[in-house]
Amino acid sequence: MATARQRIWGWWFYDWASQPYNTLLLTFIFGPYFAEIARGYYMGTGMEEEAAKAAAQAYWGFGLTIASVIIAVLAPILGTIADGTGRRLIWVWIFSVFYVVGAYALWWVAPGGEAGTLAWAVIFFGIGFIGMEFTTIFTNALMPTLTDHDDIGKISGSGFAFGYLGGLVALIIMLVLFAESATTGKTLIGLDPIFALDAEAREGTRAVGPFSALWYVVFMIPFFLWVKEPKMPRGQLHIGAALGSLVELLRSLKFRKSLLAYLTSSLFYRDALNALYGFGGVYASNVLDWSITQIGVFGILGGITAMLASWVGGRLDNRFGPRFVIGWSIVVLILVCTVIVGMTRDSVWGIAMDPASSMPDIIFYICGGLIGAAGGPLQAASRTMLVRHTTPDRATEAFGLFALSGKVASFISPFLIALVSHFSQSARIGISPVILLFALGLILLIWVNPKGEQI
Repeated sequence: MATARQRIWGWWFYDWASQPYNTLLLTFIFGPYFAEIARGYYMGTGMEEEAAKAAAQAYWGFGLTIASVIIAVLAPILGTIADGTGRRLIWVWIFSVFYVVGAYALWWVAPGGEAGTLAWAVIFFGIGFIGMEFTTIFTNALMPTLTDHDDIGKISGSGFAFGYLGGLVALIIMLVLFAESATTGKTLIGLDPIFALDAEAREGTRAVGPFSALWYVVFMIPFFLWVKEPKMPRGQLHIGAALGSLVELLRSLKFRKSLLAYLTSSLFYRDALNALYGFGGVYASNVLDWSITQIGVFGILGGITAMLASWVGGRLDNRFGPRFVIGWSIVVLILVCTVIVGMTRDSVWGIAMDPASSMPDIIFYICGGLIGAAGGPLQAASRTMLVRHTTPDRATEAFGLFALSGKVASFISPFLIALVSHFSQSARIGISPVILLFALGLILLIWVNPKGEQI
């Protein structure tokens, strides 16, 4: 029988195991690599370089849109079914398979391919992304059973800090041993990719898929050993009853003003953050012409600040409450995004810079550190705020609804970015919708009760 401390550590290991999907695949390694090969494909069809960059960003955006629509539709239904049957871990097992298969298949996304290569990339990335999002829903739903509410903020923040540490370690391993520069064929420290991987075929970078899959399999072992189903009544699977329960929950929102305001607020700000993560590496590749290794260093900086800030944010959450942490994190992200949208290698909002200097790179590195420092606490405080609006027996249903609220904007934000990128023919301007989404989320926080619905 696992001790209470082992259960908490097992739950933290999910964050450690799953973080590479965000860190390595979505943001810093595979996302920028996809931008490279998609840009090359479109330029091969005769497109001008800027138009090809925008087309690559739009393709990535539409792929994320489709995956997010699927998550938005299924998340609250599956959450209600899980709460109704009293079983959550079985869903973690099922969607872990999605995660591993989707990540591993990215190995076959080779450079110089045709349109089918791009389709393969977004389809299997989407499968893994769906697996990551759904396993997160069910593991988050276990959080209220780990401890009393007084320590929830600290546990959530520490979990995110531990997860970011895992993502940071995985990223360093990839940059030092695997991911090669497109120009030199060497890793960050000047080595050839290990295991005799072919740098010309970008096998070192493509190994990020199997590496992320193996990382997840190994580090989920403590989770499955130590985290067990909470003691609650078991029921039979009745789809009709589950859907009826979901409808009842949705109808109750008109009487739960704080929860409704919070879900709507998080609908905007969480998915602006997801879009920032999803397009950050693509932006750096397209706008600043960064290599995979430069983007990786950017990721290391962001991972360090996210890890430290998540730990500190958990303590601030315990003392001042999650709404305080969420609000200040959003303010920082709005300021950072404003800088990013107005930035090129030549200028920042009309202030000229020497494009050959390191100043554009330094500014973007600072922005990356601030994104990590604000994004980590924002995510950790978000799930503790939801815990303040639910009970252990309805937690999966609530986190399913939380995922729905997030994914409503999650498929809107990639769509808006794809749309603005397409019509503006500018990858830089294409990022601008996230500023509006963050601002809307901040305004709606006014109507959220800092204590939630806890007595």
